[in-house]
Amino acid sequence: MIVSALNGGSAMACLAISLVFLKHWRGSGDRLLLAFASAFAILCVDFGVIAVMPIGAEWGPYVYGVRLLAFGLLIWGIVDKNRHRR
Repeated sequence: MIVSALNGGSAMACLAISLVFLKHWRGSGDRLLLAFASAFAILCVDFGVIAVMPIGAEWGPYVYGVRLLAFGLLIWGIVDKNRHRR
């Protein structure tokens, strides 16, 4: 029960972080902020799904694949930001 509540709280925190990045992206148009907002939105969905799954089922490879996608998006955003200096 407590694990589901903590995963739900993590999902809510990721959603809030994603919305903050989206707000700042609209003002600046920086792709790094859009990449971070997208990655945290993906993590929000991931934590939300884990919160409603039975305990022990979060070790499936699909959960790690979704997290890999989110962290890959973060890395791509950082590399892209450092590569395109003006």
